[in-house]
Amino acid sequence: MEKKAEDKKNPTVKTNLTMLTDFYEITMANGYFANGFQETTVYFDMFFRELPDSGGFAIMAGVQQLIEYLNQLTFTVEDIEYLRSCGIFSEAFLRYLADFHFCCDVWAVPEGMPIFPGEPIVTVRGPVIQAQFVETMILLTVNHQSLIATKANRICRAANGRPVMEFGSRRAQGPDGAVLGARAAYIGGCCGTACTICGKEYGIPALGTMAHSWVQLFDTELDAFRAYAREYPQNCTLLVDTYNVLKSGLPNAIQVFREEIVPRGLRPAGIRIDSGDITYLSRKARRILDDAGFPDCKICASNSLDEYIIRDMLSQGANVDSFGVGERMITSSSHPVFGGVYKLCGVEDAAGNVVPKIKISENVTKITTPGFKTIYRLYDRETNKAIADVITLFGEKIDSEKPYVIFDPDFIWKKKTVTNFKAVEIRQQIFRNGSCLVGERSLKEIQEFCFRQVDTLWDEVKRFENPHRYYVDLSQNLWNIKNELISKYSG
Repeated sequence: MEKKAEDKKNPTVKTNLTMLTDFYEITMANGYFANGFQETTVYFDMFFRELPDSGGFAIMAGVQQLIEYLNQLTFTVEDIEYLRSCGIFSEAFLRYLADFHFCCDVWAVPEGMPIFPGEPIVTVRGPVIQAQFVETMILLTVNHQSLIATKANRICRAANGRPVMEFGSRRAQGPDGAVLGARAAYIGGCCGTACTICGKEYGIPALGTMAHSWVQLFDTELDAFRAYAREYPQNCTLLVDTYNVLKSGLPNAIQVFREEIVPRGLRPAGIRIDSGDITYLSRKARRILDDAGFPDCKICASNSLDEYIIRDMLSQGANVDSFGVGERMITSSSHPVFGGVYKLCGVEDAAGNVVPKIKISENVTKITTPGFKTIYRLYDRETNKAIADVITLFGEKIDSEKPYVIFDPDFIWKKKTVTNFKAVEIRQQIFRNGSCLVGERSLKEIQEFCFRQVDTLWDEVKRFENPHRYYVDLSQNLWNIKNELISKYSG
């Protein structure tokens, strides 16, 4: 049963989350303050190193919650008193925090955009105390929702156009995991959610019918179905697997459809199967429903589904019209950590020049890309398919009217000259001097944007197993800077 709701603005954060940060952010801030660095301007990048489920791409999400957090970043009297009680922070530093006003510049990839490892999906420029302090919440909001949006998109693509409902609230890791997970799942492609508060607050269609307890409460399954059909005749979907799908559930559902729904001039909405061999049961149920005169009655499947199970069910001929997916989506149980990190990439000198900073590691994937950067996505003008992404120095332009050479930054002999393309900068500035620059988009708009952007990827990139590698390259100027620093610090 669907409760329709208009898109609303996302609810504002009711709890001040300024103190939701790692304690070392505050100890470092106190140290920066003591050493006179509080006005030093720095650049931090958020990026991730590994795609969930070894997939071909991820989906950006969580930016709106990041904006809400940054808009309310202020220390309360109680916050200051708690920090004073720790006994390790100077009074001058605590006075600094009491007068704290966020004044950073922030750039981010919009929600719904496909993203790839190594890309600076969020960049913060500002005083080091502030830019360092927001690390935890940037990672928390973007990591969580990008993970769930990515998983949901995989599951929805496996459903091959069939609606997928998010059913995961009771399996989520806490209230925020349920609510924001449902939000992210909708961005990734779900048609609605069982999480009622998301219908109220976010305008996501709230969906649901009955649990097995409804059927068990009545003396008979038939009585349970009759009662439900009389209460909700216009959208009657019956759960048919409480006892036996083929021997009782389906026959009783058909009897109730004939007795309670058809006489009212209506048609049954569907049945839901939540256990057993759903592929086999759905094929049998489809034939029985068709023979009974209900070819328009939909079949919904649920029960610990994911993209692989859904794909296999459909390849084996399952007659399922929609899916309800819970725990394996809301927790992304097959890959429960997104793994985004937040690293210093530059410091401004007295003249305002950006001095690139790098992190060196024997683990090559942990070597960072220095400098103030942006991301271009190159699209083929004929197919509108994405060719590759190029990370450049901020302000560096890619001329779409001239051939452009892209190369693998790790294996530089792998080169390709791109022609007849357009270069689109995929990040946008969302804060300037602490003031928000962007309006709020409805979730429906973000979801539709996500659909359009995923459609620009080649099918080979969207494979679940062994997807084609989508290249994220560096401009020649940026590659030169990175390798000069590697040479400098590697001895």
